[in-house]
Amino acid sequence: MKSKNCFRPFRNLFVRRILLAMTDPTPTSCQQAAFRDIFRGHPAGVALITATVDGEPAGITVSSVASLSLDPLSISFSLMKRTGSAERILRSRSQLVHFLSDAQSSIARSFAQSSADRFSESQGWQLAETGEPLLADARAVLRVHILDAARAGESTLIAAEVTDVLKAPDPAHPEDDIPALIFKDRRYFSSAQLKSD
Repeated sequence: MKSKNCFRPFRNLFVRRILLAMTDPTPTSCQQAAFRDIFRGHPAGVALITATVDGEPAGITVSSVASLSLDPLSISFSLMKRTGSAERILRSRSQLVHFLSDAQSSIARSFAQSSADRFSESQGWQLAETGEPLLADARAVLRVHILDAARAGESTLIAAEVTDVLKAPDPAHPEDDIPALIFKDRRYFSSAQLKSD
């Protein structure tokens, strides 16, 4: 594995981290490669964040949504700051977070690529009462507003408060739950594939 060549044995790792922080915080290409390999093999749920800014829709695919707090209800996610969609979402007053189903990989791809077709009629978009683009057949949908944002390298880390739950799986009818869309190793697949037979 690449990481074996990048780092010293575990007994020296803590000391190495301290020395790196004191001397050269810039990661080596070997460390960056190991870091990418770690997260490439780490499955993550796929979400689509949408907003309306200056009368125009904006949307972006993310795999970084995580629950942050139950009181207040809040989540976190990250956006690549160099994208135009990310900049518009950061300026919006409220956002919809769509947790995508395993049947929506094509939509996820569209919003992960800057040149792809977005908000097309065939994708099933509606307009929410509060003005955001709404994908009604997503597995779940939250309305949020951004509480805080912090820059971290090429990304912006967002903390957002949940103001409404527009759609959620019904725990009383688990048989009706739609499998989630998962991203791993640069590919999309269904959460149903994670279940044992």
